[in-house]
Amino acid sequence: MAAVRVGIFVEFNYEAIELWYPLLRFREEGMTTFTIGPEEGKTYLSKKGLPNKADKSIDNVTAQDLDVLIIPGGFAPDYWRRDQRFLTLVRDVYQSGKTVAAICHGPWMFVSAGILKGKRVTCFCSIKDDVINAGAEYEDTSVVVDGNMITSRIPADLPDFCKAILAHVKQTTK
Repeated sequence: MAAVRVGIFVEFNYEAIELWYPLLRFREEGMTTFTIGPEEGKTYLSKKGLPNKADKSIDNVTAQDLDVLIIPGGFAPDYWRRDQRFLTLVRDVYQSGKTVAAICHGPWMFVSAGILKGKRVTCFCSIKDDVINAGAEYEDTSVVVDGNMITSRIPADLPDFCKAILAHVKQTTK
C-alpha cells in the first residue's frame, strides 16, 4: 500500500491521539503519511501540549496529492472551518470520490464544506445538532461509512475508524 497517500490535518489544539493513532497505524501498512497544517514546518501543540510539525502547508496540497484525508478532532476543527483553504481541500477530496474521514469534532468540516446533506454520519455528541441541521442522518455508533465519507465519535472508536478507512482504501484502490 506504499502508493497510498494519507494526509492528516494538524493545527493548534488538535486531539493528539486522533492524529497520532492513524498516522502511525497507516505508516505500519506502508502508506505514505503526512500532516497538513496552516504553515509547513510549523509545530502545533495538541490540547494537552503534544507537538506535531506540519509536513506540508495547506497552500501546497491538492486533492490530486491525496488518496485519503483524515480530520482529527479536538478544538482544531473550529479553526479549520473558518479557513476556506481547508474547506476547499475537504470538498475537493470528497467530490473526487477519495476517502474523507473525520472523528470527534472533525465532521464540523463536512458541515462547513456543505457536503453532509443526505449523508449518514456520527460525531462527538456536542456537534450532533450541527450535523443534523446540515442535513445528515446521525447514528450513535463507533463508525459510519457512507460512500467515501467515514466518521467516528471519540478516541475509543479509533480501532474501528482505522479499520473502516483501511477497508475503504483496499476496496477503492484495487
